[in-house]
Parts: sequence; C-alpha cells; structure tokens
Amino acid sequence: MLILRPMSSPAPNLTTPDATDLRAAFAGVQALVAADMARVDARIREELRSDVVLIQQIGAHIVHAGGKRLRPMLVLLCARAQGDRGSDAAVALAAIVEFIHTATLLHDDVVDESDLRRGRKTANAMWGNAASVLVGDFLYSRSFQMMVGLDRMAVMRVLADTTNAIAEGEVLQLLNMGDPDTTEARYLEVIRRKTAILFAAAGSLGALVAERTPAEQQTMHEFGLALGMAFQIADDVLDYTGDAALLGKNLGDDLAEGKPTLPVIIAQRRADAATADAIREAVREGNREALPLILRAIRDTDAVDASLQCAREYAARAEQLLESLPATPWREALRTLSRFSVERDR
Repeated sequence: MLILRPMSSPAPNLTTPDATDLRAAFAGVQALVAADMARVDARIREELRSDVVLIQQIGAHIVHAGGKRLRPMLVLLCARAQGDRGSDAAVALAAIVEFIHTATLLHDDVVDESDLRRGRKTANAMWGNAASVLVGDFLYSRSFQMMVGLDRMAVMRVLADTTNAIAEGEVLQLLNMGDPDTTEARYLEVIRRKTAILFAAAGSLGALVAERTPAEQQTMHEFGLALGMAFQIADDVLDYTGDAALLGKNLGDDLAEGKPTLPVIIAQRRADAATADAIREAVREGNREALPLILRAIRDTDAVDASLQCAREYAARAEQLLESLPATPWREALRTLSRFSVERDR
C-alpha cells in the first residue's frame, strides 16, 4: 500500500503533547530499548572493521555522530511488540538498517554539498566527495553481506526493494531541485521513497523477525511508512522554524539547495502574486538570501500549521495501526515515537 496522503478523516488523537512531557516520554523509550541498542552499537562497531583505515575513520565519524537512531530503534521495538525476545537476528537487522541509513547520509551530503550535520562537519567536508561516496558504497555492500549472513530470502527481498526505492527517491528529488512548479503530490512521493520507505522496512522487518504473518508484516510496513512521512514533513518544517544550534545545521539549507518542501509549496500557493513570484525565483535560484522573505511568507500564510497538520494526520494514522498489537510497553513506546516524530524540536 503506497501512502501519498494521510487519512481523509483525521484520527481523534491529534492533540499536541506538552514538549517537556514528550521529551521525558522519548527518554523513557530510549531507556526501554537501551540494552538492545547497546548490542546494536556493538554489532555496528564490529561490522565497521576494515583494514582500510579511511573506511573506519569515515564510518565511525558518521555512525557515532549522535542522532536519534530512530530507524534501528524502530526495528527493535516492532520486533519486541510482536513477541521477539531480543534475538540476535533483530539486532542484526537493526544494524543493517542503520548502515543503509548512514550510507544514504554520506551520499546525500555529497549531492547537497552540505558541510554541517548534527553540529559537526560532514564527511565530505573533511575527507572530500570521492571518499564519502566510496565509503557510502562500502556501507551499502557491508549491509548486504550482513543480510546474506541471515540467510533469509524474505529479508533480502524487503531490503533490496527498499534500497532501490531510496535510490529512486534521490533521483526524483534531484529532478525537483530548483523547480518551483513541484506539486505537493510530487513532494510527498519523494519523501515516501527517500525517507519513509526505510521506516516502513524497519517496521515490516520487526514483524518478520518475530515470525508474524504476512498480513501483520504489512500492517507494520504501513505503520512505518506513515511514521516516516510524519517524521520527514516535520523535519522539513524545522528547516524554517527550528533552532540552528539544536538542529546542528544551518536554517534555510533546503532553500539554498533549491528544495521545494511542503512549507514553501503551501506558502507559494497561498501567497499573493508578487510574493509567490518571489518564492518561485528563490527556489529556482537556490537563494539563501531570500530566507527572510520566505519566512515571512510561511508565517503569513500559516504554512507551518498546515504542514504540521499534514504530519500529525500521518502520525495519527500510524497510531491507529498500532491498535492491532497487544497492549504492552513496547506498543506504547511505538505510540510515543509516532507523536515524537512530529512534535520534536530537533
């Protein structure tokens, strides 16, 4: 099932949680899964070993650069919520998903010419584009070596389809760069393939390793897809509303790269003709100097609220899909992730 739009009728649970309470709840999720995540980190360190020193340096730089680690966490939580008891296979799948995500970050930063991520210099800024691309390729290939080690064709199928969709999403985004005529539907299709599909894989792999039925695996696939859509829309909003120090990147990076994300698309559609033309020109030229104008337009057209409402509807869809799971702390942790994906400040 391909989700391009959230539910036509929002689920009832669309209230905005208190930020302090949400941070505390997310810390509780991290504590709940801490022992499993420690095993994932150990597996990642083991698999990063190479007699090529530069591979270890760059791999360690980005893998251990912080971040929320939502994707491997999602594998573990989905597995636990459906009866897995912390199997080695679940830990391996979580590490594989993180390797795939890390490879995409290395490639993204090269394509986007980024020099800052999570408050640190990007790998391409430190070691150059060629090294970053090649180490990204190493991480992709290492993840497939790990998949082969699991000797499960179903795992190979999920992750092969996922990595192919991510590559398609990257190309689609490239086609949208600098194009002010990018529609909401085109934007949503890009983030579905580029970001949400790996969340979907994390969900379905958690169900798969827990030996759940194909229907149950599909439900968790849809859960992850909705969660990933919510996460990316909220992330794109933060590029215009967040605190640069908290985000660890420069505000307006998407504009500088000519990326027409949802807040800009909505602002352009709702703005008066002169402002809409100015937004179009800023997107076409990738003009960071136009950021004050864009911020005013986003504010004056309520584009942030509209974008976040879209994200909240996806998150509500994700929460609804959790109703099929037994009531356990693991299910409640997944519910917290659904809310955190939208209401976070970084």
